[in-house]
Amino acid sequence: MALVKVYNTKKQEVGEVDLPESVFNIEVSSAIIHQAVVTQLAGRRRGTASTKTKAEVRGGGRKPFRQKGTGNARQGSTRSPLMPGGGESFGPKPRSYFKTFPKKMAAAAMRSALSDKFGSERLVVIDDFKLGAAKTKEVAAVLTTFGLNKALIVDGNNKDLELASRNLERHKYLRIEGVNVYDVVNHDWLVLSKSAALALGERLDGEKKGANVPKAKKTKGETKAKAVKA
Repeated sequence: MALVKVYNTKKQEVGEVDLPESVFNIEVSSAIIHQAVVTQLAGRRRGTASTKTKAEVRGGGRKPFRQKGTGNARQGSTRSPLMPGGGESFGPKPRSYFKTFPKKMAAAAMRSALSDKFGSERLVVIDDFKLGAAKTKEVAAVLTTFGLNKALIVDGNNKDLELASRNLERHKYLRIEGVNVYDVVNHDWLVLSKSAALALGERLDGEKKGANVPKAKKTKGETKAKAVKA
């Protein structure tokens, strides 16, 4: 197990927590992390860039100048991409940048990202992230106490923490279900509540174990009964 110290909001050590090594202490694969980040950022692109082609530009009904005798290259329309105000050649058109990424690979990328934070000692576990009030200065004071410059804060349904973190310039708050590889990699520090750390470990460890369990084969009797029922 990966043993991590647990602190309170005043940076006082209050215990330790055992996190699964299969999630927080594996060999980091930079390749799969890169692939996950590229896929995630590609999915955020709107793909709405659009230019007009020669057929879509308005005007160009007549020949701009005579065919011969001007010294210019011959032109048949002012809508030509070679003319000022003409259409665009091979310009962008609306498209989707979506990339497929298997769930098992996404889980493996998340395990690598978490292991990278654990291995570089940039993982902080706080016992209970309770605030006196939903104010930005409350969260900022806690992060300053730990000396964190750019941190991703992850907790469960903590409404006060969520509201208080909105105005933080360099820090970000996410619920457990919203944790993603890009935000983990994009922030220097990862701050987890104890419950969030255990929940992530249980979820990702369960996915890994489930991936290695083969599906049970159906017996001949079950297959025959299903055929008769159909």
